[in-house]
Amino acid sequence: MRLPTKEKGLWLVPLIIVLLLWEFTAGYVIRNPLILPRFTAVIFSIYTLRDVLIADMLVSLLHFGIGVALAFSAALPLAIAMGWFRNVFKAIDPIIEILRPIPPLAWIPVAILWIGLNHSAAGFIIFIGAFFPILIDSYTGFRNVPKVLVETGKVLGCIGDKKQIKYVAFPYALPSVATGTRVGMGVGWMCVVAAEMFGVSNRGLGYRLFNEFYWLHQMDYVVAYMLILGLLALCLDRLFRHFVEDKLLKWKKGIVK
Repeated sequence: MRLPTKEKGLWLVPLIIVLLLWEFTAGYVIRNPLILPRFTAVIFSIYTLRDVLIADMLVSLLHFGIGVALAFSAALPLAIAMGWFRNVFKAIDPIIEILRPIPPLAWIPVAILWIGLNHSAAGFIIFIGAFFPILIDSYTGFRNVPKVLVETGKVLGCIGDKKQIKYVAFPYALPSVATGTRVGMGVGWMCVVAAEMFGVSNRGLGYRLFNEFYWLHQMDYVVAYMLILGLLALCLDRLFRHFVEDKLLKWKKGIVK
């Protein structure tokens, strides 16, 4: 169902209001660029930093891609095993629940000692952040497969765990896998910034934001990088929703159009 043109542009109204409030508050209320730079100053900073900004964006996206790809590759097979086989769940769940509450930032010293200051170390921190949301949501989807679907699959010829997982459990759990992946991507993107800020990598958006612009009190540059971080996260989320929720899971739609 296509939205009317007016509804498509509805999101512009609150965005424009926020930007106008930002410009007015920074220029006429706070009047201190070290506390809050004006929106126009931030946009000019993005233009000024365009060359180094593109390089930093590519590095951060590389870190993000490494971490999320590893997290998904490791979490999905483990989620299938934990969700489908009760004994595997009983054996592994205590280990998962011990490791899961440990903040990803607590792994930074370990990453530096084990891997060093490189892209792989940053990817490892993002892997830690993204792994558990993907795992938890995914194995929950596999555990909640209705028994009636399993029995129906057996009647139709899905005999054995391999066929039941492939033709019954996986299609049923796919929305849960998608949800976990989306949440994991969000956590992973936050870990990109944190890992780069605390020295796991010597390049990237987070590294330059904290280790250069912040210490030099260049708040217009700081806010510019913060804005880029948010915009990149929005683009990644929209791409995921377009290809996974709108295309792959087009059959599963709620009441909201």
